[in-house]
Amino acid sequence: MSTPIDARAARLRDRLRGGLVAAALTPMTRAGEVDLDLAEAYFRRLVASGADALAVLAHTGRGPFLPPDVRAGVIARARRVGVPVIVGIGAVADAGMAADLGADGVLVFPAPGDRVALHEEVWAAAGLPMIAFDLYTDPCPPATLRRILRLPGVAGLKAALLSDAMACQETIALTREAGRLAVTGEDRMFGPSLLWGAEAALVGIAAASVETTAAVMRAFEADDLRTFEKASARLDRLAAATFTAPMEGYVQRMFWLAAAEGLIPDSHAQDPYGPALPEGERAGVLGAAS
Repeated sequence: MSTPIDARAARLRDRLRGGLVAAALTPMTRAGEVDLDLAEAYFRRLVASGADALAVLAHTGRGPFLPPDVRAGVIARARRVGVPVIVGIGAVADAGMAADLGADGVLVFPAPGDRVALHEEVWAAAGLPMIAFDLYTDPCPPATLRRILRLPGVAGLKAALLSDAMACQETIALTREAGRLAVTGEDRMFGPSLLWGAEAALVGIAAASVETTAAVMRAFEADDLRTFEKASARLDRLAAATFTAPMEGYVQRMFWLAAAEGLIPDSHAQDPYGPALPEGERAGVLGAAS
């Protein structure tokens, strides 16, 4: 049974339905220096490639590692692109900044403690529609998910449970029952998550391979089974090469793809916060994209 939803959250829910939200990288050097001009150009290229909205400063964008002035600059530049902007946040203060800079919503990172209270505090402080987040590193109990989904400021819920198909199906079902937007973050179960009822996508694999990701969604929407099968197989090959152990290395792998696609120059396609990866791995990642 659907539960009451604030008009602001309902508008974002409806605006994102059927859309692909690119979980964008933050272009940076090996020393962690961010070039905001490059970031804006990159954001525009993502949208030109088929992204319907941008999620900035999320895990893929290394938001938790960046200083406040850089985070503010990234949000401002994303806003200039002209599509909905969702900002990854881990604290109430981050939500306030996102609201002040005109973000359309926030993706609330899982955090220790009372998850329901965190969402309530974010809503009270910023009044921005929220996308809740069920993440494989800290999955949310179904009873807690139900409480979060009853909050009026929650527009949707992103499932990113990596390999737990049963939990993903349950999360999607709970989200839809509450009248919220079921968002897939399942890079490794992308096609299946659409079949299970996901109504939008917010994925790191679209930080570079937007067209490959969008092709799966468009074929699904068109009820074109043969095209959906082929597009899903291509995306699955790419996801298997990028979302693999060490999992934190996926950000650098997406940087490699983004550089190969001409979205970001090599000088700013570096992840100083992830694990070191063998140089030979780059060829395998690029080969999976071909």
